[in-house]
Amino acid sequence: MSSVLVCTASAGQDRGREGGVEETTLGGRLRLIRSWHQLSLREAAGLAGLSVLSWGQVERGDKPVASRHMLEAMARALRVHPTELTGQPWAPQDVVSSEAHAGLWGIEIALERYELGVDPADLTDPGLIVSAWPEIAADVERLEKLLHYSADYAAQGELTPALLGQLHGAYVRMPEYRREILLGLISAYSSAATVTKCLGVRGLPTLAARAVAQCAQALGDPVWLGYAAWLRGAATGLLDRVAQYRRCVAAAETLTSQLDSSDALQACGMLHLSAALAAAAQADHDTTATHLDEASALAARMDTEVGTWANLWFGPANVGIWRTSLAVELGEPGRAIEAAKVVHPELLPNSRQAQFWADIGRALIATKKTRDKGVRVLLHAEQLAPQLIYHDVFARETIADLLRQARRDAGGRELRGLAWRLGVTPLG
Repeated sequence: MSSVLVCTASAGQDRGREGGVEETTLGGRLRLIRSWHQLSLREAAGLAGLSVLSWGQVERGDKPVASRHMLEAMARALRVHPTELTGQPWAPQDVVSSEAHAGLWGIEIALERYELGVDPADLTDPGLIVSAWPEIAADVERLEKLLHYSADYAAQGELTPALLGQLHGAYVRMPEYRREILLGLISAYSSAATVTKCLGVRGLPTLAARAVAQCAQALGDPVWLGYAAWLRGAATGLLDRVAQYRRCVAAAETLTSQLDSSDALQACGMLHLSAALAAAAQADHDTTATHLDEASALAARMDTEVGTWANLWFGPANVGIWRTSLAVELGEPGRAIEAAKVVHPELLPNSRQAQFWADIGRALIATKKTRDKGVRVLLHAEQLAPQLIYHDVFARETIADLLRQARRDAGGRELRGLAWRLGVTPLG
């Protein structure tokens, strides 16, 4: 495992012991870090733009952190990375999660080792034998399925580092395939950005996102530059939502004259969705709605429900999923449930369906009379893409809050089992 991960985990454990606080809860970490800064509840809440009541409820475990806006506002107020509050990277609870974490070391080495235009055999990897392009292309296709369809972080962690070496070698040795190789590099670096971000590792998502931008610049294609802006928002937006919003809007504007191209239209639509998320994470309802409407108008121009560009599936079905997710983010569970009624998640791959059902589960759990149904929906999301759900901050917070409310018996064995698989509580 990466030394970065080991140091982060051990430092968190030491801080928890020193402060006498239950380090496994977000509220406990929040209270501990606030005390380090010698801030009162009122001072910390004021810096975050939150009420003293809300901050206190989170610290006591009476209320979950249910939105990016709250999590990121608290982190900014305490001048820490959001993962300091969530406790990421979390200790793996099963063999597959352990394998996913083990793969991070190889990804970190690959991000440090390879440079565009430099043959790895000349510097860092003298024994590298570059396969024929059809074999490399087959591995790229396999990685794209792992990334965009199953959200299998363990398998991506195993494949991505070696594939990056092959692609960088091929870039120098096979100029006749340069465009295809650059697109393959974008896929491989996208995998690195996604896995490291979802597993809660700092720094690496930024390195991977910047590598994607470099490859897009080498392509010289505004559509793929738009993809690079979208990916950067997805991978690192939590660090600066204002910058995410500006980049996505600027990239979308460069594509407005090319919307007769299906690829450009889909890229522009995804950028508007990313801008909507950046706005929602700042609790800006009106701007969120504006960009959702822009994305809906673009989706309405398509001939199909689900597009194929960049495996992001832009189209009416995906816009509906985003509309549902953003309603949950804005604290409007009723509107999320209503929006979900006209969505067809079955048209999209399992990973996207899982995120949709996780958001619906959270919305249902917010109301007492639909709480049990919400747990069942979260279990369904887990079946579709378990690694995605196990590393979802808000799914964990939702389940932890249910357990706090219900003590040991509410929700039954299924709830306690899901909580254990998420690493929220010991099985018992």
